[in-house]
Amino acid sequence: MKINPTTSVPGVSTLEKENLGRISQIIGPVLDVAFPPSKMPNIYNALVVKGRDTTGQQINVTCEVQQLLGNNRVRVVAMSATDGLTRGMEVIDTGATLSVPVGGATLGRIFNVLGEAVDHLYTKLSIFEIGIKVVDLLAPYRRGGKIGLFGGAGVGKTVLIMELINNIAKAHGGISIFGGLGERTREGNYLYMEMKESGVINEQNLAESKVALVYGQMNEPPGAHILLFIDNIFRFVQAGSEVSALLGRMPSAVGYQLTISTEMSTLQERITSTNERSITSMQAVYVPADDLTDLASATTFAHLNPTTVLSRGLAAKGIYPAVDPLDSTSTMPQPRIVSEEHYETVPRVKQTLQRYKELQDIIAILGLDKLSEEDRLTIARAQKFECFLSQPFFVAKVFTGTPGKYVGLAETIRGFKLIISGELDGLPEQVFYSIGNIDEATVKATNLEMERKLKK
Repeated sequence: MKINPTTSVPGVSTLEKENLGRISQIIGPVLDVAFPPSKMPNIYNALVVKGRDTTGQQINVTCEVQQLLGNNRVRVVAMSATDGLTRGMEVIDTGATLSVPVGGATLGRIFNVLGEAVDHLYTKLSIFEIGIKVVDLLAPYRRGGKIGLFGGAGVGKTVLIMELINNIAKAHGGISIFGGLGERTREGNYLYMEMKESGVINEQNLAESKVALVYGQMNEPPGAHILLFIDNIFRFVQAGSEVSALLGRMPSAVGYQLTISTEMSTLQERITSTNERSITSMQAVYVPADDLTDLASATTFAHLNPTTVLSRGLAAKGIYPAVDPLDSTSTMPQPRIVSEEHYETVPRVKQTLQRYKELQDIIAILGLDKLSEEDRLTIARAQKFECFLSQPFFVAKVFTGTPGKYVGLAETIRGFKLIISGELDGLPEQVFYSIGNIDEATVKATNLEMERKLKK
């Protein structure tokens, strides 16, 4: 890059006087910077890019020198997002490596790699009740967390998201933002019409609407409790892969871009919360060929705390929502976060379902008659659990004809405790299928008994 000399000191440029360079190339988080011949920085030196972007917002990006390219150029890696950087922007060589604070004042504090304190962020843990039994009990969501909905095609991810929007809008009065990434026009139109019919979007009075369809980004912390729905986050990775191929970058072994981890981290870190308000993100993740080890799925997994896995096997049985109670995970069921009843109920339900899963092969080969009395009782209760975890959805009423049910966490725990205690062992498993609270099972059992008597 040609450097114009100053008129005040012949032969010495402004850049040489102030240890300044200029950006010559930007490739994602990697920058090439040109310096005067006598002012080349050392490897691992910290460089700072300061200035304003095209919208006038202040930019302050710290970089680290990784390679000397020759021709008075160095290659550096940015320690934060490079949004807004342009060629020709000035870069300051600090003359030293990255440093962090030391001493007594740092004890008990949390810092990032740049030495900036990051311990005043939103850390309060509380359960976000959504009214869906299988989720609230076994894999509860955290307010302000990042939640993943994993499943292949046709297992009900979009329907589950629509039910969440409906329940949260009507039960909590929350504001939802829906992002359709790579969705078909038909699906987007269908979703919009469904939202209008259910009253989630009110065209007559937009202030009463509970969801916004938004394109863009938030540059300020949230001013209210926000619920961000992304359907489907896999399309973000897919788009990155396509763009990477168009730019001629080398792909990884399975075809994804080499920067997949960085791109996903950049996106997820923008979904942030403060001590006053939170953004709870729920992201549907398409799993190619139902392979949870796929690089796109595995990369997304790393950023999610509660994960809801949808099972094709349960969907084939007609159990909806088809949430797998054993593969779905959450760190929320802890004594300091949930009630004692909740904490004690979760492992007992999971142990029963796990034992039922282990006995499946034995049942298929030998039949139920060869099992012990204890195992038969376990299977009977596990089948009741499986049926009771199903639930009618408000948004699916048009297909099923069954009104949707919102079940509170306390009612859900009470129902499972009754099944665990054996009080409902005498009821057939079909009365637990697609109901709300446990009292409906007793009513259905009574009605069935009356029908049998009438037939006789």
